[in-house]
Amino acid sequence: MRNYADSESDKRGYLHERFHFFHLRDSRAQEMDFHYHEFDKLVFLLGGKVTYIVEGKSYFLKPYDILLVGRSMIHKPTIDPSAPYERMILWLDSDYLASCGGSCDLSTCFRLTEERGFHLCRPHGEDRLRYRGLFERLGEALDSEEFGGELLADTCLLQLLIALNRDVLKQTEPLEEAAYRFDPKMEEITRYIGEHLTENLSIDHLSRAFYLSRYYLMHRFKEVYGITVHQYIRQKRLLRAAEEIRRGTPVLKAAMEAGFNDYSAFLRAFQGAYGKSPREWK
Repeated sequence: MRNYADSESDKRGYLHERFHFFHLRDSRAQEMDFHYHEFDKLVFLLGGKVTYIVEGKSYFLKPYDILLVGRSMIHKPTIDPSAPYERMILWLDSDYLASCGGSCDLSTCFRLTEERGFHLCRPHGEDRLRYRGLFERLGEALDSEEFGGELLADTCLLQLLIALNRDVLKQTEPLEEAAYRFDPKMEEITRYIGEHLTENLSIDHLSRAFYLSRYYLMHRFKEVYGITVHQYIRQKRLLRAAEEIRRGTPVLKAAMEAGFNDYSAFLRAFQGAYGKSPREWK
C-alpha cells in the first residue's frame, strides 16, 4: 500500500484498496490537468513551492500544511520548478473511512471541509513535527515485513485520522487571507450548481440568475476552474449519478436524480468518464 516515486502523474485513477500511501519527490515541475477522484485524498507538504487549486480556491501551501481533497473535488497543483516538490499523499476509500472508526466517523474532516468550503489545515509549532511523525510511522509500518505489520499500519492510520479530525473540528475559522485566494461570485455559482443539479443550468439561466453577461460568466469560470461551465456541470452530475448507483439506486433513476434528462446521453457520458457502462461499473 506504499510507493516512493518521482511523480504522481501516473498514479491518478482508481483506488482498489482501503487506502494507499505515497511519498513523492519531483525534481522538476510536472504539469497536471484539473481532475477529480472517486476517493478522498490527503496531501502533506514537505518541501517545494506549490499552489493547489481545489474547486476554484487557490491554496498557497507551506511545508507541513495538510490539504484535504474530498472525493469529487475538482483540483490541480501548480508547481514552481525552482525548488524540489516533496510530499506525502494518502488515498482513502470513503466507505472504509466511514466504517473503520466504529461510532466515530473518520470522514468527518472531509465532510466539514467541504461544507465550510475551506480545505486546508495548517499545523503550528510542535504539531508540525507531530504530523510528520504520524505520516512517517505509517509509511514505515507499510514497509515493514515484521509480525503484525499490516495491523500496525492500520493503527498508525487511525492515529493520524483521529488527530486530523480533532484539529479540523477545532478549526472554526479559515486561516489568514494570505493562505488562499478565491472568486466569491464563482464560488456562489458553483454552490448553486451543486444545489440545483436536477434543474435548468444553462448559461442563459445562470447569467440571468447572477446578473452576469454570458461572455463574462463563461470566460471567468474557465479561468478560475480550468474547465467550462458545461464540463463542470456534467462532471458533477456524473459524480452524483455514480454515488447513487453505488448506493444501489437503479441506473435510470440515478441518472434522472442527477439531472440527466436524456438517458442515452447519460450512458455515453458515463462510459466516457468511467470507461464502463453504469451496470459494469456497479
